[in-house]
Amino acid sequence: MKALVLSGGSGTRLRPFSYSMPKQLIPIANKPVLQHVLENIRDLGVTEIGVIVGGGAEQIEAAVGDGSGLGVRITYIPQENPTGLAACVSLARPFLGNDDFVMYLGDNMLPDGVGEIAAQFAADRPAAQVVVHKVADPTAFGVAELDAEGRVTRLVEKPKEPRSDLALIGVYFFTPAIHEAVASIEPSARGELEITDAIQWLLTHGADVRASQYEGYWKDTGRVDDVLACNRKLLDDVKPDVVGEVDATSVITGQVVVEAGARVVRSTIEGPAIIGAGTLVEDSRVGPYTSIGKDCVLRGTHMDESIALDGATVTEVRGLHGSVIGRSATVGQAAQHRLVVGDHTSVEVAAA
Repeated sequence: MKALVLSGGSGTRLRPFSYSMPKQLIPIANKPVLQHVLENIRDLGVTEIGVIVGGGAEQIEAAVGDGSGLGVRITYIPQENPTGLAACVSLARPFLGNDDFVMYLGDNMLPDGVGEIAAQFAADRPAAQVVVHKVADPTAFGVAELDAEGRVTRLVEKPKEPRSDLALIGVYFFTPAIHEAVASIEPSARGELEITDAIQWLLTHGADVRASQYEGYWKDTGRVDDVLACNRKLLDDVKPDVVGEVDATSVITGQVVVEAGARVVRSTIEGPAIIGAGTLVEDSRVGPYTSIGKDCVLRGTHMDESIALDGATVTEVRGLHGSVIGRSATVGQAAQHRLVVGDHTSVEVAAA
């Protein structure tokens, strides 16, 4: 089996971060979402991975390289314009050949893995096997309708009156039968080749299409609030590991990671939290569910339930909560509020 990871989208819901970095590189517990995805695939025993990349290809290649550091082999497949998930399958056909494969959206987090589902697919080999999850609002998703045996009878994209609450969550298992289906469909009303249409083509032509319900934690990290929620979830499982320097006046409580080269000076760190390599935390308090990236500086700052990306500097700011600070960004205190705000940015200023 091979794998196809889709990492070419523009990430409009994660602006302004996605203006300067692929959304798949947003860190969750100090590790890019894409790395979490690749590790999940590796844990299935799959080592040949094709990665669809778009405008952020250079950054993605710099982050994960050829995959050898993760124990996999990555083939990068460039895509000029996103034209649908099924178009990605067509684009990757030379890489996929006639092998079975798992297709995985590169911004989806399934920390509990899909090992049992993969094993079920390998044993039964239906033409396609979709991974579904119960959701509160099926109208926002592609939805699978099933018969009593768990076989898919129909797929509906964003139904106005859903007959099922089982949403497709961005992990699909395919045999080579999907290639004929992709070649046979037409672009949808929005001008894209939809993978749901390709799977529906298989159903219409009598193929065996099944669904497996994922019972674990799932999050599409397409919005800032989802990134923060997923960060909280993963930090709950972090194991204490203080390798960096912590002075005698500092207090570390709970599940805290202080990576090599980090320094904690006259500060309090309350876990779960991660302090990245090379970071300085001085005269500050870092509260629970906070991930601080590499080479950051925190001085006189109180921060909790937040993420600071690599190289960020925060000085004399108290009460930061639920915040995401971008790479090499600088946040500081001033006598008056002064904002330089870019496109699609959200800023909340506390009352005096």
